[in-house]
Amino acid sequence: MKVLLYAEGLKQIGVSGLGKAIEHQKKALELVGVPYTTDPKDHYDIVHINTYFLKSYFLARKAKKKNIKIVYHAHSTEEDYVDGFIFGHATRKLFRWWITKCYRYGDIIVTPTQYSKKLLDGYKELKGKKIVAISNGLELDFFKPDKKYYQSFRERYHYKKEEKVIVGIGIYSRRKGIVDFVELAKRLKEYQFIWFGSSPLSLATHDVKEALSTKLDNLTFAGHVKQEQIREALGGCDLYLFPTFEETEGIPIIEACSMECPSIIRDIPIFEEFEDNVVVHKAKDVDDFEKKIKDFFQGKLKDVTKEARKIAKSRDIKTVGKQLKEVYQEVLKED
Repeated sequence: MKVLLYAEGLKQIGVSGLGKAIEHQKKALELVGVPYTTDPKDHYDIVHINTYFLKSYFLARKAKKKNIKIVYHAHSTEEDYVDGFIFGHATRKLFRWWITKCYRYGDIIVTPTQYSKKLLDGYKELKGKKIVAISNGLELDFFKPDKKYYQSFRERYHYKKEEKVIVGIGIYSRRKGIVDFVELAKRLKEYQFIWFGSSPLSLATHDVKEALSTKLDNLTFAGHVKQEQIREALGGCDLYLFPTFEETEGIPIIEACSMECPSIIRDIPIFEEFEDNVVVHKAKDVDDFEKKIKDFFQGKLKDVTKEARKIAKSRDIKTVGKQLKEVYQEVLKED
């Protein structure tokens, strides 16, 4: 069994959560001894497609004609697209038509969570298709808490020891809650706010561009950084804030849990498994986030970071590799 791991436009998507997910797939397969290639000209028994662009679509069509088994990875849904970029609302139906046209080629469709599986199960275009939930995973051994990150993070970004630092992570998208993040920085000037991640500004909505033009002494946009610096930030900050409105998984919160970093996240369906005041703390809107942040720094919220680490353990990359291997074996048995 040899698998073609295919992703189109890696140069563009490499900085996103999808780019990270594809790197995780490679490592996961290596850990469980599944041979793979990233070259479509190579020999392979299964094609595992991660993107829905034109080349991906035509690759799926070609594989289907050759009776090569297809695992299609549904990283995106209509729901997480709509508030992602400019014209998202106007093109949402077209986007759904296209992704389902692609996903239908999958002999099995893989999606990151039970939540995204439930959404896709509800698409009439995918009726009768087998959909399996497998986390994009994280390297548990990499995201381990260590006190050394506190000092190195603060030295890197010139934060004083007594300053309270709040971290956000994501692309420049309304869906990621960056507008609310900036609003909270305006309201809570006694705390430092720093946002990691970036994406083309040309694709951002007007409110996101406006938020990014905000100049505050307590607000920093750090841009795209390496995983080592994300780990350092989660290990060195006082609080991780995830005000996202919609996710198919939301790997940054898994990484924060793994680093035992105190977290306040938006109370949305995808995070149903993350029990409020047990694993994380949750807020419904900007006012609620503001209150929870103040409560946290006043010591009114209990420490739940040890329980949070358990959530991360269930999504270790070793487990992901075993689950993907089972999917590949199943799809080959269908003949």
